Amino acid sequence: MEENKEQILLERLLMKDEAAWKELFGAYSGNLTYVCSRYIAEKEDVHDVLQNSFIKMFHSIKSFEFRGSGSLRAWMTRIVVNESLQYIKQKADFRSTIEVEDLPEIPNEEEPDFEEIPRAAIMKMIQSLPDGYRTVFNLYVFEKKSHKEIANTLGIAENSSASQFHRAKGLLVQKIKEFKNVKKTQYE
Repeated sequence: MEENKEQILLERLLMKDEAAWKELFGAYSGNLTYVCSRYIAEKEDVHDVLQNSFIKMFHSIKSFEFRGSGSLRAWMTRIVVNESLQYIKQKADFRSTIEVEDLPEIPNEEEPDFEEIPRAAIMKMIQSLPDGYRTVFNLYVFEKKSHKEIANTLGIAENSSASQFHRAKGLLVQKIKEFKNVKKTQYE
């Protein structure tokens, strides 16, 4: 969305213009669903978290400070990520599930190679990661958080964050290899 259009939309949102909220939802819900789906696998849960996120946006729009093109999207994304993390923490005893070490150690052979893999397939691979792995992976890769920041956010040890990320990467490497092998055998 262009900067001028974002500013006009923001002014309408601040006036509680119902049509502006519908426009905002139409313009950004797809991207925000994708962001939320990186953290939460079940569609119904994604819907609930997005609904809570939009309610939070509605109530806190007055505190938003426009900082140029893209700042509205960044603000909304931050709310969705925070609501997703809050949901994950409430869903179960998150700290105990993230500390689980029952998967075998996966050697760090290589970085995942996402070239030539459809975005939807990558999303399914990320969604299939165990909750703790998926959460740490998303925070590190997509939100650019350090392991120290992740540890503080999730209430875990910093080395646990690094371990979870390493294991998530290893699982993704395996999934990418499996995907490529299946794709390769389809054309043989």
